[in-house]
Amino acid sequence: MAEDVPPSPSCSNSSRFFIGRNGRGNWVAQEEQGLCGGLFVTRTEAIKFALFENGHRPQAVITVPGILELEISRKPGVAACASSETRAPLARAVQACLVESHNHEPLRRHQPQ
Repeated sequence: MAEDVPPSPSCSNSSRFFIGRNGRGNWVAQEEQGLCGGLFVTRTEAIKFALFENGHRPQAVITVPGILELEISRKPGVAACASSETRAPLARAVQACLVESHNHEPLRRHQPQ
C-alpha cells in the first residue's frame, strides 16, 4: 500500500481487526464492526492492511482460530447475525487473545483440535 493513501474513512484508529482464514484458504482482515476488511493471499498482507487501517496498533489486531468469512453486508452499529454455535467459540478465542495481549505475551494462532 502506498504511504500517501489515507486509511478508509469507515474505519477508525480505535478499530480492532480480526485476522483469520476463510473457507477457501484466503486470509481475511475484518474490522470488528464489519465496517471494512479485505481478502489477502498472505497473512502478512492481511496484518499490514489491519495495521494501516487502525493507526498501526498491533495490540488491536487479533488472530482468530477456525473459519473467518469476510462479512461486507453489515451496516455501522448493526451486530453480525451469527448462530450461538459460531459466536461462542469466536468470543472465547477473542477473549483469550485479549487476555494474552493484556499480559504482554505475544499473540499466536490457535490451531483447532
